[in-house]
Amino acid sequence: MENHEVRYSTIKKYYIDHFYELRNYVRSRIRDVEASDDIVQNVFIRLLSIDGSVCTETLSKLVYTIARNLIFDYYRHKKFENEYAVYICSMSCASQYSASMSCSIDEIHEMLECGMEKLNEKQRIIYRMNVCDGLAVSEISETLKMNYKSVENRLGLARREMRKYMTKMLA
Repeated sequence: MENHEVRYSTIKKYYIDHFYELRNYVRSRIRDVEASDDIVQNVFIRLLSIDGSVCTETLSKLVYTIARNLIFDYYRHKKFENEYAVYICSMSCASQYSASMSCSIDEIHEMLECGMEKLNEKQRIIYRMNVCDGLAVSEISETLKMNYKSVENRLGLARREMRKYMTKMLA
């Protein structure tokens, strides 16, 4: 019992004599007043929870070691907070981006349909089979029973017309 009282009185005396010095040390490293006050408080709580005896000769070194470790913990925690904040922001930006993209895709699809209406019938059919259905020129020529070069030529003309139309609409 006497050992505890001696330990508590030693810590109390150190607290009274060096509190502001320790607080300034922590504040100079953190620059957050509330967090630095919390760290200083935690230093003395840890001191009080030490089971062994506290020696007045090494108490100062022990206090600053505990403070330094708590400062490291603070910055480690801040790093994870910042990484999590960046992750959350990227997720919310991605969801906003995908919502705006679905709207844009609908608008682009509507523009494509209007542009295809301006093509002649054979060009429209060939262009739709290539772009919408994903068929290759050889598959289109087999399906429509047309010459490969003819399909390729009409697809090229349809693409050129659609490029002009889309450039004009998106400008």
